[in-house]
Amino acid sequence: MGPPGVGKGTQADCIKNELMIVHLSTGEILRAEVDAKSVIGINAKLYMDFGRLVPDNILIEIVTERISKSDCQNGYILDGFPRTLPQAKGLDKMMHSIGHDLDCAISLTANKDELLDRLIKRGEESSRSDDTPDVIRNRQNIYWEQTAPLLDFYHDKGILKEVDGLGEIPEITKRILDILK
Repeated sequence: MGPPGVGKGTQADCIKNELMIVHLSTGEILRAEVDAKSVIGINAKLYMDFGRLVPDNILIEIVTERISKSDCQNGYILDGFPRTLPQAKGLDKMMHSIGHDLDCAISLTANKDELLDRLIKRGEESSRSDDTPDVIRNRQNIYWEQTAPLLDFYHDKGILKEVDGLGEIPEITKRILDILK
């Protein structure tokens, strides 16, 4: 977990490679659905283009289907999910129903202005429609309003670990691996 631009996807990819587990990015899954012009993708694009979160029921359905596949049996990293308390509760229920447990919830932290600069640069390099200054600010506000309460939820479960998300990529990866190992 962490605010937009903190490096969740980058770190999830590094951890995936180190632990040889599956990296499940709901953002990537949704962008693939948008590119495929599927019903889910068309609906999701309406939310994503304005920096809004895709509705919980759509994400829970996508994640449930994905983690039930055989390549997830040895473990997986969820990147971009859950983002709301209803999603977290839905994830708990869904994982329980398939015999999985959430081992750890990692929250990457960073300065808000640094993240804004990172995302603007990423938007210039990748042409992502959700990396413009106005959309970024909206996404940051949504994070603090809707996603940040997950910190308390996972803290109360005793599985929240906060990690400084600023620094060189390998340094941040090591911080996370030290927690996971």
